[in-house]
Amino acid sequence: MNGDFAFVDELVPGIRWDAKYATWDNFTGRPVDCYEANRIVGTVALCEALARAQDRAKHLGFGLLVWDGYRPQRAVDCFLRWSREPEDGRTKARHYPNIDRREMFERGYVATKSAHSRGSTVDLTLYHLDTGELAATGGNHDLMDAISHHGAQGIDPTETRNRGHLCTIMEGSGFDRYECEWWHYSLRDEPYPDTYFDFPIVAAANQLAA
Repeated sequence: MNGDFAFVDELVPGIRWDAKYATWDNFTGRPVDCYEANRIVGTVALCEALARAQDRAKHLGFGLLVWDGYRPQRAVDCFLRWSREPEDGRTKARHYPNIDRREMFERGYVATKSAHSRGSTVDLTLYHLDTGELAATGGNHDLMDAISHHGAQGIDPTETRNRGHLCTIMEGSGFDRYECEWWHYSLRDEPYPDTYFDFPIVAAANQLAA
């Protein structure tokens, strides 16, 4: 990992994370290539912006929970191979109930070249500081469906309000939203807009190499 990348939790004390692609709890139903540790990695610029976002969230009674940050290109390639495998139904109901696997790419939910691989994009949500419970947002991470779009119909007022809080927090901290996924934000002035990295995510920073 070059000097412009870091573990998010080391630069943003108190942030919560659950690196979904390092676990079995993701749309592929298994740990994904190059996610060798349950840690979130990102550029230093991303971490600085997340610290600003965390401070904004705190004033509204929320904390940040991050699901994904930097994503190695080999992980993206793993998604593409998985999409070509026969459907087994294990994750369909939860993650892509109304589309086929291959449509994830056509509809923009997964990309062959992901902004995550540039190191300055995050998937995240809010939780309530007083209870630790996740804020209701109307759908889980990586629910590839129209209900996950910004401005989606079919979610209740509390869910709509919480999505709005997250959007206000992130856009006010230097991020742009992705219209198809309420949880996905990219740093507006990202330091590597044309570079797609491929180093693995491992437990210790000194084991990472670009």
